[in-house]
Amino acid sequence: MRDSAGKNPLQTVRDAGKAGLRLTDFRPQSMLRLRETRIERPRFPVIDVHTHLSWMSQTRSGVSVGEEMTWFASPEEVLPIMERKGIRAMVNLTGGVGTGLEAAIDRFDRAAPGRFLTMTEPSFEHIAEPDYPRRQADALAHARRAGACGLKLLKTLGLYLREHVDEGVRLTIDDRRFDSMWATCADLNLPVFIHSADPAAFFLPTDARNERYEELANHPDWSFYGEEFPSYDELIAARDRVIARHPRTTFVLMHVGSQAEDLAAISACLARHPNVHVDISARVGELGRQPRASRQFFERWQDRILFGTDAVPSPWGDEVPQQLLGDALYEIYYRFLETEDEYFDYAPAEIPPQGRWAIYGVGLPDAILRKIYHDNAARLLGLSA
Repeated sequence: MRDSAGKNPLQTVRDAGKAGLRLTDFRPQSMLRLRETRIERPRFPVIDVHTHLSWMSQTRSGVSVGEEMTWFASPEEVLPIMERKGIRAMVNLTGGVGTGLEAAIDRFDRAAPGRFLTMTEPSFEHIAEPDYPRRQADALAHARRAGACGLKLLKTLGLYLREHVDEGVRLTIDDRRFDSMWATCADLNLPVFIHSADPAAFFLPTDARNERYEELANHPDWSFYGEEFPSYDELIAARDRVIARHPRTTFVLMHVGSQAEDLAAISACLARHPNVHVDISARVGELGRQPRASRQFFERWQDRILFGTDAVPSPWGDEVPQQLLGDALYEIYYRFLETEDEYFDYAPAEIPPQGRWAIYGVGLPDAILRKIYHDNAARLLGLSA
């Protein structure tokens, strides 16, 4: 029994035996007793504009090349989830190019008409060829005829792609060789879904001050800190120059434009450029920890925000639970958007994978929910109401 007679309760001696707990072993259980609302089905049908059901099989230093595809799932595996979770349609962003794109459209779009839509990707492997702008424009025209619903760019452009794919000078997002690509998308009515940069913390040292320390420790190749890479601000500025140069092209900035931590900045981008939309994929962890600011953001830009998850089927998504395709992922998104629940997990994982925090629901009204879940995407992709 402790002898506490006459002891000042503020004067304590640290327990040296507990000072060495590793961060990876720290799994606190919240003592809060709060409302827990389970939303198994959304209030309105959903179009998930950001999923990955396939991938180009070959890569060179982070740049996808060739036409061969790797399949992450089949329609038969995904459709039951869609039925349970009220998902009208999924957009498979990484649909490849050429014969790979045709195979992806056959595998998904034609197998279940109206339930899947497929996007094409740039043919970066031809970037060093003198006629690249024309070849890229021709590839987009072929993709449109094949049934592609848009063009998807990974963060490859700006972070990985070099003059000779994997050698030479790193190319910028606003390289003039891509001007014909952006313009052709406008001519063909193909929206451009572009992922530029990444969370701001990925461009800082992976040290004790970085709030994404555990995530970067688990995925060190996600760190873009150092002279080898352009800065976060440089990437965003180059992206914005492209948008300004191509006002006829519709751009959808993935992951809240990689600016979910700075909603004032992405709001300014939306205000400057009426041809810009955003999706919320893989960013409820950011939006949900600033619920009042996020609610205002949804209210202001309700006509230009799309629902997306960045979902990836197992086993490819197992290491990124905030993206793992399944019922639990969708229920978190629905809870975030539809309720005012407090302090709940943003990913179906024991340890928060992106940062050690919880999120709060924004409780959107029906009029806004309908737009976010469905109507904005339906209008952008030319689907019936």
